[in-house]
Amino acid sequence: MKRIIEKDASFELTNARKIVDTRNRIIHGYDSVSDEIIWGIIIRHLPKLKEEISILMNS
Repeated sequence: MKRIIEKDASFELTNARKIVDTRNRIIHGYDSVSDEIIWGIIIRHLPKLKEEISILMNS
């Protein structure tokens, strides 16, 4: 995602920057990520992301 954003600033995906930030927090093992936060992201944001990616792949 980070490389896509850097290469094409006009790339539109809801919460693209937040996706990169969350990945970094998880990968680097920051203590500020709890199971509840990750589960909340999955429940609230994953369906929208899936829909947007599907649209991008079909266009």
